[in-house]
Amino acid sequence: MRDWVDFSEVKKRVTLDRVLRSYGVDWLRPSGAQQYRGRCPIHQGEGTEAFHAHLRRNVFHCFACGAGGNVLDFVAAMEGCSMREAALRLHGSQDGAGVAWTTEPERSKLVTKEREVNPPLGFRLDLDPAHPYLAGRGTDAATASYFGVGYCGGRGLMRGRIAIPIHDADGRLVAYCGRAVDSGSPRYRFPAGFQKSQVLFNYHRARAVGDDRVVVVEGFFDCMRVHQAGFSSVVALMGAALSRAQKNLLAGRFPSIVLLLDGDQTGRRATTQIARDLAPACFATLLPPDTQPDQMTADQIRQVLTKAERRTAIN
Repeated sequence: MRDWVDFSEVKKRVTLDRVLRSYGVDWLRPSGAQQYRGRCPIHQGEGTEAFHAHLRRNVFHCFACGAGGNVLDFVAAMEGCSMREAALRLHGSQDGAGVAWTTEPERSKLVTKEREVNPPLGFRLDLDPAHPYLAGRGTDAATASYFGVGYCGGRGLMRGRIAIPIHDADGRLVAYCGRAVDSGSPRYRFPAGFQKSQVLFNYHRARAVGDDRVVVVEGFFDCMRVHQAGFSSVVALMGAALSRAQKNLLAGRFPSIVLLLDGDQTGRRATTQIARDLAPACFATLLPPDTQPDQMTADQIRQVLTKAERRTAIN
């Protein structure tokens, strides 16, 4: 028997506000009481006033692409699925086609100064972990599965990219970052409004490992490569700068911190600055020029980090 779902109940329990925020749509501007307008998230058009959302009525309309309706219509348009599939996803069922939604009541506003920093997403993308790009980057199937990364073939911001799930310190999914699989721009696409300075990639897993030492790298694939080399206590800054929030996360959990940033000029400058900020718990490892962890073999990574471990033990 096919899953049964009450369309009217779904539309009653799931607000358009919540669905928009779950897709990372936080660029809409107020245009009246509970009304917002801006660029259309469905067809990604350039028109800055085409998409209109009326939160009180729980409806939307785009005057450019013609899409419109309620929350079911919005999800169906974003995911390229039927209304029934959209209802099942909003109801919290997983039919193997894409997004799993939760529908618990939630107090929220689309635009508010009191909005939680990086609030949890209300959905999960259905991703293909076997995409050739991952193997080409040296990411094996077990690592792709562990980090939950994969190719996004659906609609929305991550379409046509390798989507990388990002969690907060408590392990809640708060965003996806999309990596272009070709020469597309930008190379990495973050959702509008996401504050990467407030989190560390893979922190919740590294903390759960129970190790007193953590390896800090710059990027997602650096982190995955170090993990694949046998060092599960590893986090990524998602850049070459350490914010106060990230510093507090590291200093509050790990008494020993090893920096393994890129060997280019930016990485070396960042290494000097971050090592100073995290002293005396931090040990900096300098890689050769134009070398980064995701380009190193597992043996090379183990050699570098084993040497760092011996030096920190002596100190």
